[in-house]
Amino acid sequence: MYAELSENLLTGNEMIDSQHKELIEKINAVLKSCEQSNDKVVAVNTLDFLEEYTNYHFSAEEQLQREIDYPGFAKHKAQHDAFKQTIADLQDMLQEEEGPSPAFVAKVQEKVVEWLYVHIEGFDRSVAEYKNMRDNNERL
Repeated sequence: MYAELSENLLTGNEMIDSQHKELIEKINAVLKSCEQSNDKVVAVNTLDFLEEYTNYHFSAEEQLQREIDYPGFAKHKAQHDAFKQTIADLQDMLQEEEGPSPAFVAKVQEKVVEWLYVHIEGFDRSVAEYKNMRDNNERL
């Protein structure tokens, strides 16, 4: 199951939504690399690329939250930190195996794809709504 940016994942914030689209493409690249090749090096490199983009995206989101004084910043950042640990755990799992096993792919789907959906629908949508409310309130 590949990740998909459906309507219910759109937050209405252009920066967040465009970065989520890119993030989903990186997640799907990891899944495709596992499907198309049992090559450990390819899987490791693709997962590293996902990690780099995740760090970039989380940094941008956290900067936005600081700029708008988002009241849920600490809880949101804790979610990001937990996800970063998940990526590290997946890297460890991949290092311990000969290549991307079915168990590894299942973990990516469970711990990355499903987490992302829940996170976007709850946490990220809340940030976008808060920013929109704050921006519109300042115009009144």
